[in-house]
Order: sequence, then structure tokens, then C-alpha cells
Amino acid sequence: MATMTSLIGLINKIQRACTVLGDHGGEGLSLWEALPSVAVVGGQSSGKSSVLESVVGRDFLPRGSGIVTRRPLVLQLHKTDDGQQDYAEFLHAPRKRFTDFAAVRKEISDETDRITGKSKAISNIPIQLSIYSPNVVNLTLIDLPGLTKVAVEGQSESIVQDIENMVRSYVEK
Repeated sequence: MATMTSLIGLINKIQRACTVLGDHGGEGLSLWEALPSVAVVGGQSSGKSSVLESVVGRDFLPRGSGIVTRRPLVLQLHKTDDGQQDYAEFLHAPRKRFTDFAAVRKEISDETDRITGKSKAISNIPIQLSIYSPNVVNLTLIDLPGLTKVAVEGQSESIVQDIENMVRSYVEK
């Protein structure tokens, strides 16, 4: 079991390094694509975020109507010892530990807007979030924008194809 825990820790470190180096997968061969993870895929507003929150046991993902998930969220779950407090850390804020999961939700929204603006645009640049809790299993999940059939006002005409391409880049590895 200790070997598996060490391996998962190593995989998490490699995923973080890939993100820092700009390797998000999807274009040719990449180290990112060789790492194990579970992509969460479905239609827009189909309950993907609710499923992820159920797995974690916390409400921490932004909610709203229309397209809310506009960047891939690489969610690395780390099992801790019983009795330890749940907390979260973002790769882009390495010295900050979040124990308030409403603040995690706000940080995801703010970090999304930092790259995409307040528009309805999407970006392939992932947000890396690690959650530490005695109530999770060691696992990497990737929350992706929901598939849609038509662009809405404020979105690029290519949004449908852009989302499909992004989803494909995560599931075809």
C-alpha cells in the first residue's frame, strides 16, 4: 500500500509540473497524456459538478446557469489520516491553504475569470486543485466544460467544436 501511495504522490507532482510547464495534453505526444486520471464528461448542466461534490463530500464548485466550467479543473484528491481537517490548495496559490470551501468556489471562479475574462469563453489551461481529506480516496478527476449543441450570445461560433476538442484531448489518451 505504501508503494501505491508513493506512486500516486509522484503522479500528482508530475501533473503539477506539466501544468507549470504548459503541457496540458491534447497536442501530439505529452507526458500529461501518459498519467492516469478520470475525465468527467457530460452535457452542459447535466450534474457533473454535483457528482464531483458528492465524491469529495463538500460543496466547492461554482454554480450557475449556462456554461460555468470554462477551464479544465484537475482535481487531485489526497486521503489523509482520520481526524484531520479537510483543506484545499491551488497550484497557482502555493502558499495558501483553504479550509473554507466557499472560498475554494470563489477562487475557482476568480482564477477562471483571470484567464478567460468575465465572458463565456473557454480556455484549455487547467486549474490545479488538491483536496486533502480523510473522506476521499487518492484519485485524480478532471472536470471539463459541458458539451453543448449551440453557441449562445457572447460565445464564439466555434464553442461547440472547441469544447468537443477539449473533451477529446482528455478522453483519447
